[in-house]
Amino acid sequence: MPLLVMKFGGTSVADLSRIKNAAAKVKAEVARGYDVIVIVSAMSGKTNELVGWVESTSPLYDAREYDAVVSSGENVTAGLMALTLQEMDVPARSWHGWQVPIQTTSAHAAARFVDIPRANIDAKFAEGFKVAVVAGFQGVSPEGRITTLGRGGSDTTAVAFAAAFAAERCDIYTDVDGVYTTDPRISPKARKLDRIAFEEMLELASLGAKVLQTRSVELAMRYKVRLRVLSSFEDTDEHSGTLVCDEDEIMESKVVSGVAYSRDEAKMTLVRVEDRPGIAAAIFGPLADAGVNVDMIVQNISETDAPGDKRAYTDMTFSCPTNQVARAKKAIEDARDEGKFVYADLVTDIDVAKLSVVGIGMRSHAGVAARMFAALAAENVNIKVITTSEIKISVLIDRKYMELAVQALHDTFELDKA
Repeated sequence: MPLLVMKFGGTSVADLSRIKNAAAKVKAEVARGYDVIVIVSAMSGKTNELVGWVESTSPLYDAREYDAVVSSGENVTAGLMALTLQEMDVPARSWHGWQVPIQTTSAHAAARFVDIPRANIDAKFAEGFKVAVVAGFQGVSPEGRITTLGRGGSDTTAVAFAAAFAAERCDIYTDVDGVYTTDPRISPKARKLDRIAFEEMLELASLGAKVLQTRSVELAMRYKVRLRVLSSFEDTDEHSGTLVCDEDEIMESKVVSGVAYSRDEAKMTLVRVEDRPGIAAAIFGPLADAGVNVDMIVQNISETDAPGDKRAYTDMTFSCPTNQVARAKKAIEDARDEGKFVYADLVTDIDVAKLSVVGIGMRSHAGVAARMFAALAAENVNIKVITTSEIKISVLIDRKYMELAVQALHDTFELDKA
């Protein structure tokens, strides 16, 4: 039988009525002739509640017990979904991660897949079961302990199962009806995309678009898993939602496919660091060791103000999430105290936002950066930092101009037009 993977997020299974609604969509696919693997998240808000219980009980918790507790939310949903399907006369069985078994590394709260053996689930399909309801977000370590994959891990679970079982498609059901050219809450002209390439979706996910978890898109791109993003709360057919697919499946790509933003960014600048071989490693090594997620990096020549000083100096600017600024400061100060480098000042700006335009069409079209910069200049928006890749241009701007800038770029590249 052809096989389909269907994933339902927390809002899609937030209560029993929504579980019933999701189960009806599964039943419809079974009626179309599919065997179905359903991946479920915990009910909306449940994981946060479980995490809160762990932190209240043990602020310096054992990560193994953390995983044991927080993975239970998906187990509850899986059981309730299987029961609901059984009540609809659909032969279904629930599966915890260890029952499959979903084999992962031992990195608790941040585990990665090692293997998903097919034998146990295939045996149940052979017995006549039509649906396997699998708890997302979890697996089992080589030591036999429950592991979790990090927040958003159920998306990754769904893609991994689609790859392991050679599924025809992986449908991600959520509270939006697809991937848009930008956030519709900011730009009323935002348009739902019928198709988007893996690379574009990966960039948008990593730049702040929260429709799909970044690791899930990476996995889909590696194994060529066709993803479809669609709404749990609307009637759907084969043309619904947005298909995330290989670039070859898209007839003609627009130069820019979407505008992404991240408002929780900070810009940090080390002023007058001695410019010598290895200085970048001396700075960014400690930041990496401290778990700081550095993104944009710019290096500029810094003038010396000391007479007779013949040494060369540089200013090193980088961006990171605002919630990692304190950790970054400590890492830099500790490295300085250890004599790894010396700097005159550390300047931090936490009132910035990152704005990006993304599109595989940039590979074959010149002038995208010029149009982007001209559009921002016309709105009197100053650019603080610029980085580019083959299909992306990102800038840091003052946060207060973020919504204005998103709308301006959306209009400039005419993203409201198909």
